[in-house]
Amino acid sequence: MAAIYLIRHGQASFGSSDYDQLSEKGCQQSAMLGQYWRARSTPVKFYCGDLLRHGQTLLHFSKGLAINTIPTVLHSGFNEFDHVDILQKYNSEWHHFAQMNAKLQQFEQPNKVLHKEFYQALNRWMSGNHDLEYKESWPQFKSRCIRALHNIIEQELAKKRGMDTAKSHASQPKDILVFTSGGTISTIIQYILQLSDQQTLAVNQQTRNTSVTKLLFSENRLSVDYFNNYSHLEMAGDEWITFR
Repeated sequence: MAAIYLIRHGQASFGSSDYDQLSEKGCQQSAMLGQYWRARSTPVKFYCGDLLRHGQTLLHFSKGLAINTIPTVLHSGFNEFDHVDILQKYNSEWHHFAQMNAKLQQFEQPNKVLHKEFYQALNRWMSGNHDLEYKESWPQFKSRCIRALHNIIEQELAKKRGMDTAKSHASQPKDILVFTSGGTISTIIQYILQLSDQQTLAVNQQTRNTSVTKLLFSENRLSVDYFNNYSHLEMAGDEWITFR
């Protein structure tokens, strides 16, 4: 069995005008995961969504792992859904993002209010009642993520078939790392475990920054080995464990 590790990006800047940028903590989380990975065999390949936070997570992970070059493939199929579009279609006030964010800061618990707003916006997006309004509907997003996953699997299985001998295959490391986002990861989990949309939303709410989800695959099998492992953060202390 070969393994695919889905890695969620480090802490970004949820609620700011530029979410697609790791915070300082997010950079450190990514480096901590790289340091943690030193005890494992070096991955054979990296796949990475083409959002800035994905590439930054990979960069700081590589620094923590103390490696310079590993074959990397940018794959937009692993990009996150467009949270700005989802918020704007739910509430037109989000077209003035900075003003809306400033308005939320007036509440006693602005992050809690923002998370509630975002949760409701996601429910509207996933309902199926407004699909034509969005740049990318929920069914389109799910299809994109699953296509990206199968694209990797098909490429790796084709490579395996092309190997000359079983011995040469056995000598090759098999771990593949994919740097992506929580929505993408939860959608892939939904597909494999056949979860409902509401269960998938709950899974997405639990995904920590730089958490690792391990998939196993072969010619006729695809399974989840574990989900949302953030041991590298627990070892450092609870203040390192973040959701957004």
